[in-house]
Amino acid sequence: MREYLLVMFVSAAVTYLLVSPVRKFAIAAGAMPAVRARDVHREPTPRLGGIAMFGGLLAGLLAASQLTNLGRLFVQSADIKALLSGAGIMFVLGVLDDKWGVDALVKLGGQMIAAGVMVWQGITVIAIPVPGYGSVPVTPTQGMLISVVLVVVMVNAVNFIDGLDGLAAGMVCIAAMAFFLYSYRLWLGYGINDAAPAALFTAVLIGMCLGFLPHNLHPARIFMGDSGSMMLGLMLAVAAISITGRVDPDLITEQVGSQTTAVHALVPIYIPLLLPLTVIALPLADLLLAVVRRTWAGKSPFAADKQHLHHRLLEVGHSHSRAVLIMYFWAALIAFGTVAVSITNTGRAVVLTMAGLCLVGLAVLLMPRFKPRAPRAVQSFVPPRYRDGEPGRAQAVEPVASAGSAESVASAERAQSAENAENAEPAAMAELSAEDKALLGRLGTGATAAGQRGERRS
Repeated sequence: MREYLLVMFVSAAVTYLLVSPVRKFAIAAGAMPAVRARDVHREPTPRLGGIAMFGGLLAGLLAASQLTNLGRLFVQSADIKALLSGAGIMFVLGVLDDKWGVDALVKLGGQMIAAGVMVWQGITVIAIPVPGYGSVPVTPTQGMLISVVLVVVMVNAVNFIDGLDGLAAGMVCIAAMAFFLYSYRLWLGYGINDAAPAALFTAVLIGMCLGFLPHNLHPARIFMGDSGSMMLGLMLAVAAISITGRVDPDLITEQVGSQTTAVHALVPIYIPLLLPLTVIALPLADLLLAVVRRTWAGKSPFAADKQHLHHRLLEVGHSHSRAVLIMYFWAALIAFGTVAVSITNTGRAVVLTMAGLCLVGLAVLLMPRFKPRAPRAVQSFVPPRYRDGEPGRAQAVEPVASAGSAESVASAERAQSAENAENAEPAAMAELSAEDKALLGRLGTGATAAGQRGERRS
């Protein structure tokens, strides 16, 4: 565990330190597009944050290669070289898209090429575990298709949720944490060496996200862009593929003593790709809904819009930060709930706990629908949003607002000023005594005296 934590720290530190110079480079290079109609930020923000994340990836893998235990993976497994090849292609494609823009079909073709290069180097599904039956081997063609589809789906799912400050990096970090716990348990608890590369990839991925998040939280100083979001999705897909189909259920059966217990221990991985799909359940649901919505409207599935899940949270009434935290909560609940089911024998307790947390999440989700008003006795002690409005003021302003013209607003302001002047004069006179009022009446005002003097001169 210490080696994984060290790799995680190195990746986070390098990513964090690289963000500031990368931001300056992005501004100088002009990778700061204008605000679009579907964007939620108000000022142009530089992209190319994926450059810093790619640097964190290289630093994390370089540190791992110098360690005792993790260094063996670079000799025993070809998955690390395959990951670097696919991530490099995806990184270059994303940088081109962040700077000049790339057509959606060209981008899809590049994603498939990156996935194909990794499949050619050995990252492919070789078997599908089936409960009660064992591993069902697949043909090379079937494994290639499953692997390419998984990479493309993961990449676009992460890319689709990259719409709010800190959303994509935070959700991928949560998913990587859940996947790391599961992979590390298989590697350390059951001695399955094929799970070690997945644990390494997710540890580096956690470090990349943690190093980038301080610069990307609302209000964001820099965006990761497609160069970062597509790379994060690819790394999640590689971690899933490197472990799916390579875990032999017979090894766990020999250690736990019974097939029933082994089936329970492998719940997340018995159904092919179940665990990686659950850890990104929200991005995947957003992706599927977007494809159905756009296709039903007669548009391209890649046509951008402003109807993603995070956009709908903003429309409901949640603030930017609260919408991001809500997405974090549901992602963590689904991901860690799935992992908890796989590592404990008290599945009922886990399900009841998740049900209770779901109720809490629903209450927070519907919070903007309810607008409580505090009693009048305590309204001076609560925030303004919980106070009742002033009826007289609302009635006075409403006719002016309904007129909708500048002239009516100006006339209302003049009338209000005149009324204030009339009210102010009696209030000042009330402070004088009766003798002073009589004297003022005999002398008159300064304006009256000045007028009489002018008449005498004329």
